[in-house]
Amino acid sequence: MEITTTFGDRLKHAWSVFRGNDVITNDDFGYSSHIPPNRSRRRGSHEMSIVNAMFNRIAIDVASMSIRHVRTNDEGAYKEDIKSSLNYCLTIESNIDQTSRELIQDIVMSLFDEGSVAVIPVETTIDPEKSGSYEIHSLRTGKILEWYPKHVLVEVYNEDTGLRENVMIAKKTAAIIENPLYSIVNEPNSTLQRLIRKLNLLDVIDEQSGSGKLDLIIQLPYVIKNEARRKEAEKRRNDIERQLTGSKYGIAYTDGTERITQINRAVENNLMQQVQYLLGMVQGQFGYTEAVFNGTASESEMLNYVSRTIEPVLSAIVDEFRRKFLTKTARSQNQSIMYFRNIFRLVPANELANIADRFTRNEILSSNEMRAIMGMPPSSNPKADELVNKNINQPRKESAGFDNDQTIQIFETLLKNPETMDDLDPQYRDIINDVISAISKKITK
Repeated sequence: MEITTTFGDRLKHAWSVFRGNDVITNDDFGYSSHIPPNRSRRRGSHEMSIVNAMFNRIAIDVASMSIRHVRTNDEGAYKEDIKSSLNYCLTIESNIDQTSRELIQDIVMSLFDEGSVAVIPVETTIDPEKSGSYEIHSLRTGKILEWYPKHVLVEVYNEDTGLRENVMIAKKTAAIIENPLYSIVNEPNSTLQRLIRKLNLLDVIDEQSGSGKLDLIIQLPYVIKNEARRKEAEKRRNDIERQLTGSKYGIAYTDGTERITQINRAVENNLMQQVQYLLGMVQGQFGYTEAVFNGTASESEMLNYVSRTIEPVLSAIVDEFRRKFLTKTARSQNQSIMYFRNIFRLVPANELANIADRFTRNEILSSNEMRAIMGMPPSSNPKADELVNKNINQPRKESAGFDNDQTIQIFETLLKNPETMDDLDPQYRDIINDVISAISKKITK
C-alpha cells in the first residue's frame, strides 16, 4: 500500500538521527566498550590456530538449521508452529544483542571451547524457580564457573549494566548443554588437544626463526680456559655485535685467524608431519574433511558431515531446550521443540526442476509450497494448493472437491421439488444426471 504525505506533514513529523542529541553525553547511556561485551571470550590457544576456523564453520552450519517451538500429532510428527514468545526467541530475536541464529552460533562456539554451556532465560513473566509455568522473553548463553548439586554459578552478560556478572542459577531452569564430542575436543589428552599443542609448538618455532637473530658461533684463535681469556672473548663478541647493529648494511669484520659458523637454519624435525597426522585424525573423528571446509564436498561427504558432526550437536541443543523450557503439561499437550533442515539448500538449479516434479507428483508438496522454496510468490490458482498429481486426469468429483453431505441434501430437495433441477450448479447437475443414468440402467437390467 502506497502512503502519500503532503509537504506540511513531512515538515511536521520529520526526524533525523543527527539532530536533537546535543545535550546527550556518553554518560547517559551507561558502561561503554570498544568491543561487544556480550561476546563470549575464547581461549587464546583456540583463537590462534586452525581449530578456531573449524569450530566457526561447524557453528555456522548448526545455526543454519531452523529450530522452532511446534505442536506435533499423536505420533510425534510435526503439525504446526506455536506462536509463543519462546518461538520468537528461537526464530527471530533471542535478546537485544543477538538474533536467534547468532545465539545458536554462540552456543556452539562456547560448547566446543568450554565443553559445556548454560542457556539462561534472562527475562520471564514470573520467577522460574517459584512456578513451573512461565513465558520466556529472552535467552542468553553463560559460562559455567562452578558446579553445585542443584545449581550452577554462571557468568552471563547483563544488558542493563553492560557488564558480565556472576549469578547462581538453578539447574532445572537453565538449559545446560554438554558437548557430545567432549572426549574428542575437550579432554586434556584428546586428539584435538594434542593437535593444539603441536600447533602452538610450531608457532613458537616459526617466531624463533623469524626473530631476526643471526645465531653465530665465533671460533677464536686461542683456548678459553681462564677468566682473562673469557673476558677477552666476551669483549670480542660485543665488538662484533656493535659492528653489525651499527652498520647500515649489517657488515662486520673479523681477524683472519677467527672462524664464524652460522646455525640459524631450523633443526630438522617431524613436527609438521605430526601436525598433518593429527589433523587427519581429528577430521576423521569429526567427519569433517578438507572438501567440506573449502566447499567442494560431494553429496556423500556432506551427508556424512551432517550426520556425524552437525546432528549430534544440534540434537543435544534441542533435547535440552525441550527438557528445560517445556513443562510436563506442555509436552503432554504435544508441544515440542524441533529442528528442521532445508534439504534444498545445496541442490543445484539444474536438479531442482526434477525434484519439484517428483515432490508434487507424489503429493508430498503442493505447487505453492514448492514455489515458496524456490523463492517465488504463490500462485492464485486454487489448484496450486492441492496435493494432487497433475500429470494424471483426476476424477471430476475429486477435482471439484464435492461435499457428500451437500450432494445428499440436493437429492432430497430434488425428490420434493424436481423443478429446482435447472437452478443447480452445473457440476452438481452433471453428477446427479450420471447417478440417475446409472440407476436407470440398473432398473432396466
